Amino acid sequence: MSATTTMQALVLNAFGEPMTLSTIARPVAGPGQVLVRILASGVNPLDIKITAGQAAHARTTLPAVLGIDLAGVVEAIGPGVTAFKVGDEVYGMAGGIGGVQGSLAQFSAVDADLLAIKPSNISMREAAGLPLIFITAWEGLVDRAHVSAGKTVLVHGGAGGVGHIAVQIAVAAGARVFATGTAQQKEIIESYGATAIDYLSTTVEEYVERHTGGAGFDLIYDTVGGATLDASFHAARHYHGHVVSCLGWGTHALAPLSFRAATYSGVFTLLPLLSGKGRAQHGAIMREATALVEAGKVRVNLDPSTYSIDTVAAAHSAVTDGIAKGKIVIDIDQ
Repeated sequence: MSATTTMQALVLNAFGEPMTLSTIARPVAGPGQVLVRILASGVNPLDIKITAGQAAHARTTLPAVLGIDLAGVVEAIGPGVTAFKVGDEVYGMAGGIGGVQGSLAQFSAVDADLLAIKPSNISMREAAGLPLIFITAWEGLVDRAHVSAGKTVLVHGGAGGVGHIAVQIAVAAGARVFATGTAQQKEIIESYGATAIDYLSTTVEEYVERHTGGAGFDLIYDTVGGATLDASFHAARHYHGHVVSCLGWGTHALAPLSFRAATYSGVFTLLPLLSGKGRAQHGAIMREATALVEAGKVRVNLDPSTYSIDTVAAAHSAVTDGIAKGKIVIDIDQ
C-alpha cells in the first residue's frame, strides 16, 4: 500500500498491554462522514480504563485504535455532507469505543453529526481537551437539569475535568454556583466563578446551612460518584431539587432524595457513539461549546506538558498517578 492509502496509528492488541505504533489502512469518508486529519487527541480517564480492560461499558473489541476526543482539519468530504468543507478546523467526541476508530491516529473517518467547527480563539490542543468533558457537563446541567438564571447550583469536583466545565456553564447561565474541592483548589475553583467549598473540613449539613439557609440546592451535579452521590441526596432542595450524576454506578439509597420529593437523573455520554442514535445532539452541543468559548465564557484547564503519539504511555501515567495539572492532550505528528 502507498503512503496515501496508509497511516500511522497506535493499536491496542491486548488489554493490559502497551499499544503498538502500527501502519494501518487509511480510512475513506463514507456517506455522512468527513475524513479528518487529526492534529490533537484528548486524553480522558476512560482511555486508561479501556487500555487496562476495565471498561466493559465502552464495548471495545480488539484490535482497537483508542482516543475519544479529537481536533483537526477536514481532509475530504463523504457523500451527503453539507455542513463542512475541506480545510475546516473541527473538533468533537468522535470514536475510540464500540468499534469506532479513535483519535490516536493520523486520520479518522468521522460521522459529521459528531463534529463542530473549532473555536477560532483557541489552539488545536485546547480544542482536543474539550469534547467529552463539555458534552458530559452540558448533558447534565442543560439537557437534564435545565439550569437557568437564579438557580443555586452545587458542582461536586469543581476543579476536575467535567467539574470545571460544569461550573463555567452554570455561571454562564446566570446561576449562583458553588463547587466542592480541597483547600488547595479554592483559587482555581473561584477563578471559574464559583464559591469554593472545602469538603474535607465542612460537613454537608454545614455547607447546606451556610449557603442555602438550610433549604438545599436547586441543582447538584455529582462528578465524583460513590459517597459523594449519596451526600448529594442530602443536599437537594425539598420539592424542586434535582441531582445529576455522570458516575451514578453502584448501590445507592434513594430514600433521602425521596423524602425531599426531589429528583435524580444520570448521564451516559457514550450512548450516541455506542448506539448510533442521538449523534446530532453531540454536534449541537459542540456548537454550543464553540459559542461559549469564543464569547470568553468557557476555558479548558490544559496541562502544559506535551506528549506525542510515541509517549502516550507517559501521558496515561500522568493521569493515573495524579500528577496532571489539567487536561492532557497528545500532539499527533503529521
